[in-house]
Amino acid sequence: MSDLSARFERDGYAVIEGAMAPEDCVRLREVASRIVDDFDIDRHRTVFRTDDRDAGRDEYFFESAEQASCFLEAEALDASGALSKPKALAINKIGHGLHDADPAVAEFCRLPGITTALRELGWQDPVLQQTMYIFKQPTIGGEVRWHQDGSYLMASGRGVMGIWIALEPATRENGCLWMQPGAHRTPLRERYAVDNKTGDASLEIIDDTPWQTEDPVAMEVPAGSIVVFSDHMPHYSAPNRSVRSRHAFTLHVKEAGDQWLAENWLQRRNPPFRLYA
Repeated sequence: MSDLSARFERDGYAVIEGAMAPEDCVRLREVASRIVDDFDIDRHRTVFRTDDRDAGRDEYFFESAEQASCFLEAEALDASGALSKPKALAINKIGHGLHDADPAVAEFCRLPGITTALRELGWQDPVLQQTMYIFKQPTIGGEVRWHQDGSYLMASGRGVMGIWIALEPATRENGCLWMQPGAHRTPLRERYAVDNKTGDASLEIIDDTPWQTEDPVAMEVPAGSIVVFSDHMPHYSAPNRSVRSRHAFTLHVKEAGDQWLAENWLQRRNPPFRLYA
């Protein structure tokens, strides 16, 4: 067993510093900037937040599965709904299929820093289900409450793994991730499921295990670092009240042969995106 696999099996996550070249991180940031420049913020004002137990998801959100859709920070709008920040500083994230929408993002997802880590962790034929670009904007970057990705992205077999890439330094001050070593062995607490007949979606509590079962560890990492983590790993990020942004890019993968569950909110129509292609 490799050192990376041993750390992942023990803790439920692992950090790989220096996995991505600085120039590749810069190119991806430029892609995100171009997407934001082209975004019609007067047409779409969908806010992404996690303090409402996902009650605010709208049609624009559900249609973003294979698109590069922009979502706003809650604090980027004033009480009347008008922008309180410039557009470039108002976006919470771009999701949830950037690799479908932009060839440069697709190329980034197949870089050796990512695929080498997947091979070392024993992934045989990983397919990409979701990609997000997260801004964590200065002074208004929203909190992301404790959660497990397996509540939102469900697959049979090996399940889903998250790959989080720091495009800028992540610190306690600008809202870095927090993980709980070993807590990937705890149950899934919630499930966000869509009723395919009615279209209704809800976040249901399925286990009352407390979120913080272990002392959390701050993922303070330099730009170019990768954090890989289990879909059962509880994780969190605080609001960013600093003057520095914390850009990051996130991928979620499953094995090609595993079933993608019908109750997932995110459903793909495009052919499977194989990372080893």
